[in-house]
Amino acid sequence: MRLPALAAVLAVLLAPAAWANEPSAIEPQSLAERVSSGDTALLVLDVRTAAEFDEGHIPGAVNIPYDSLASRIAELGPAGEHDVVVYCRSGRRSAIALSTLKDAGFSRLFHLEGDWLRWSEENRSIVRTPVQP
Repeated sequence: MRLPALAAVLAVLLAPAAWANEPSAIEPQSLAERVSSGDTALLVLDVRTAAEFDEGHIPGAVNIPYDSLASRIAELGPAGEHDVVVYCRSGRRSAIALSTLKDAGFSRLFHLEGDWLRWSEENRSIVRTPVQP
């Protein structure tokens, strides 16, 4: 076998192993179904600011801003306990948070496709935190 052909075969065989550690995308419809079913294996993590979270978030979501996630990671429980779906407003903070989670040993990671912008544009269920007087 020629060297370029061998390299191509190896690249195809090894690529899935490299991708296996990357978070999977989850569509809003799939997440909405899991949330509404009360899926206990699911943890939805909103990594926006507390003010953004209070303005509206996905039902059942936990809010830990991406910039404090490393110091608060114990609040999520053991790394293999849940499928963790991460979202922010548009994707930048989610990517940082997913990297933090991966470094902490979480492997069941998902990124909400389109983040908060898509979720809200599709008029999906939203919870708003009441304003305190």
